[in-house]
Amino acid sequence: MDSYVTLKVVNKVGYVEFFHPNRNSMPSDILAILAKTIEEAGENQAIKVIVLKSGGNRTFCAGASFNEIMAINDEETGRQFFSGFANVINVMRKCPKLIIGRVQGKTVGGGVGLAAATDYCMATKYAAIKLSELSIGIGPFVIEPVLTRKIGITTMSQMTINAEAFFSADFAKEKGYYAEVYESTEELDKAVSALAEKLSGYNPEALKEMKSIFWQNTEHWDDLLNERAKMSGKLVLSAFTKNTLKRFR
Repeated sequence: MDSYVTLKVVNKVGYVEFFHPNRNSMPSDILAILAKTIEEAGENQAIKVIVLKSGGNRTFCAGASFNEIMAINDEETGRQFFSGFANVINVMRKCPKLIIGRVQGKTVGGGVGLAAATDYCMATKYAAIKLSELSIGIGPFVIEPVLTRKIGITTMSQMTINAEAFFSADFAKEKGYYAEVYESTEELDKAVSALAEKLSGYNPEALKEMKSIFWQNTEHWDDLLNERAKMSGKLVLSAFTKNTLKRFR
């Protein structure tokens, strides 16, 4: 299957779905379309609540596209690439509507940041999470603010340092990353649609104002995440990182 980003509206709920055949890894063009689609859903008056989900069963998001990372040859190209995740996170942050995350499987790196940027995240028991960045020579710089906001600096540090370990869905729920964990994708989908449709009947102005409170003190993130993207864009050019990435060809 080819990669895609779609928006489907059902009972006032906007379902934004992304997919890439390589374990839902995210090249820059898909990240740009995803940001635009979420922005459009936020402006669509027929949509009251947004659900962020991915296609396939085994992986929610494998993070950045390694093929594209390995092709980066200068700092500005690197900054632009890592700004892709920054832009999606900032669009989600500024979106006037609540975003529910639907995480059906494992998620890694930048994908962990995307799920953390949802306002309420629900998952299956198979949805383990991993921050692998240090193991390849960079760091989770862009997604650190949204992760620390969600799970705290201690847990974020634990996951960052233990960069080759997957942390279970139950661990993620215990730390506040997931709100609910379900036995199967079918149970997850029922719960997500039920909550989203319930929320869609609430006062949209109240939801909008509540979301602004959820995200208070993040107004500087446009600049902050751009600076973090520069860090990753520089480090990805290092000999250490280039040599490490060769193993993934």
